[in-house]
Amino acid sequence: MKGIFKNPIRRWGWLFLGPVTAAFCIGFVWPFIQGIYLSFCKFKLISKTSWAGFQNYAAALKDASFVHSFWYTALFAIVSLIFINVLGFAAAYALTQGIKGSNLYRTVFFMPNLIGGIVLGYIWSMIFDGILSRYGTSILLETKYGFWGLIILMCWQQIGYVMIIYIAGLQTVPEDMLEAAKIDGATKTQTLFRVTIPNVMPAITICTFLSLTNGFKLFDQNLALTAGQPFIIQPDGSTVKTTEMLALNIYNTFYGQNSASKGVGQAKAVLFFILVAGLGLLQLKFTRKREVQQ
Repeated sequence: MKGIFKNPIRRWGWLFLGPVTAAFCIGFVWPFIQGIYLSFCKFKLISKTSWAGFQNYAAALKDASFVHSFWYTALFAIVSLIFINVLGFAAAYALTQGIKGSNLYRTVFFMPNLIGGIVLGYIWSMIFDGILSRYGTSILLETKYGFWGLIILMCWQQIGYVMIIYIAGLQTVPEDMLEAAKIDGATKTQTLFRVTIPNVMPAITICTFLSLTNGFKLFDQNLALTAGQPFIIQPDGSTVKTTEMLALNIYNTFYGQNSASKGVGQAKAVLFFILVAGLGLLQLKFTRKREVQQ
């Protein structure tokens, strides 16, 4: 009996890990592998496929709408990353300075993150159109309005979320380091940039990673707010939606009227995964080098 209970985790761990591992393989690993395979095929139904090699990838890279969506999404991700993290950190820094009612402000700032993206998209669509209608235009008629509308929506939803992470990071800054900086005559600005921010780098790493990947993966807000509109007609007769981001472009390609494009849509999804994973890993490597070892 002693042998049974001597190391129960090692002996019975498989009983708990087995179902989780099986669910992970069935729900993620197998669909991921199947998706990569289908990106090399032409198909209407996944049960009836024909090998196409790299034709789908060539078609995806030649697709003007996909190329436009890539650069549009990249610009959106960079701009939203800057705004979300700067404003989120500023809010966190202000709320850790002993402001009266700080707990209430934290709750209010975090609440937009609890609302679904589709709901937020339609709410902000009505707000923007209500304002722009006074000037005889709409968020669906101008690319610049759609871009900044998405930026405002994303910031409003995500600032409170990253603020909570930054607050947790700010609360871990050693008090003795702050007191030493004060004794040495450092100003608040010098203390912020020389002491506080270096010690909050782990939180900055997490927040920039989340902001970057969320910016590239944005779908439901894009669908509800602009649906990619407006559009321009290319010389070859194809259309390019000027506010369509990568995730929405992949969705429209895969579920569009042309059923033969499903393989192209799957190839776009694989390229999208490689892009987001690569950028995320590069960002983590870049920011972790600047973390302070305590």
